[in-house]
Amino acid sequence: MTYTPELVAELEMLTLFNLDNTLEGLKVHHDAAPDMIAATGRLHAKGLTSQPDGGYLTSLGRDAAEHAQTLLTILSGPRTA
Repeated sequence: MTYTPELVAELEMLTLFNLDNTLEGLKVHHDAAPDMIAATGRLHAKGLTSQPDGGYLTSLGRDAAEHAQTLLTILSGPRTA
């Protein structure tokens, strides 16, 4: 399996969620970038968010967002020689 542009967009959306506050969701407006609108819809179709335009993370979505944000932190960490 490879990271397609679609999967990267979904990962980017998952990193936008604030995991410190479960009552805080996201709303993707109609004038957002088309790839982000599509990614948000796919996350909903996969059962990761409560609404097609964002909403709140489901239990599975929270797990996915935690993993996505952890991966980003690890890969963005300091580089060693």
